[in-house]
Amino acid sequence: MSASAPPPAAPGGRTFRQKLSSVLALFTSTGTLFCCALPSAIAALAGGAAVASFVSTFPWLVPLSQHKGWIFLGSGLMIALSGVLIYRPRGAVACTIAGGEGCAVAGRFTKVTFWLSAAIFSVGTFFAYGLVPALRFLDA
Repeated sequence: MSASAPPPAAPGGRTFRQKLSSVLALFTSTGTLFCCALPSAIAALAGGAAVASFVSTFPWLVPLSQHKGWIFLGSGLMIALSGVLIYRPRGAVACTIAGGEGCAVAGRFTKVTFWLSAAIFSVGTFFAYGLVPALRFLDA
């Protein structure tokens, strides 16, 4: 394999890097939702007692939320990497499945996964970092 050859295509025309980055972006953005956004949303809607019940049911959320800065940083980097791999691919991907139709379907799925990850990350970021300042601003 020469140095200028494109990465091997996976079934559906996507490279392994694109598939891996999409899955990791969705996984990490969902992690931000569980770690930080969901408890904040429950606190805003149902109050502190509901959060206490939620945390006692899922005690692993406490150490996870103690490291939310790193979780959000990792998730944001994975989503950014996924976007770069999707919208600026390095090499031409061979598409031989159903005359190129397979690549179109896989490409749409990858883009939907990317934008879903970005939306989940945005909601998590708002609840983890933006909700309290917004409520303080409205209360003042």
